[in-house]
Amino acid sequence: MSNEQAKAVMEEITLLNDVGADITFRGRLYSESSYYDEETGVMTRQRLYVTDQNQQVYSIVTSDGVNKDRRVYLLQVDGEMCRINNGLFDVTVQLDLLMTAVKGLCGLDGSGRSEEFLQSLEQTLKAVNQ
Repeated sequence: MSNEQAKAVMEEITLLNDVGADITFRGRLYSESSYYDEETGVMTRQRLYVTDQNQQVYSIVTSDGVNKDRRVYLLQVDGEMCRINNGLFDVTVQLDLLMTAVKGLCGLDGSGRSEEFLQSLEQTLKAVNQ
């Protein structure tokens, strides 16, 4: 699909956000996944969107059947920097520091699977940003 065709399938999307302002953009769904944690009874749905401005929007919705939590993050990668907005705060961080933070927050060690995950994440960020 050419860049022109990809922009043609984009639509106006508004994602509800329980932390800050709702985030509205023109874009399309890039990927999504869901999983259920049997121990906690929580269902999590994650979606990654690409915008017509070459930004990424990451949406996380969790629910235990009674309570629902919706979080949305707008990401803009520019060279070695990544700007993140959650509808309330706007932060700019070096991409390598962001990857280190993700690694630490996810409890990833230096194993092959951890490195494979981080490489996949970095490739996704770069691919969506092209």
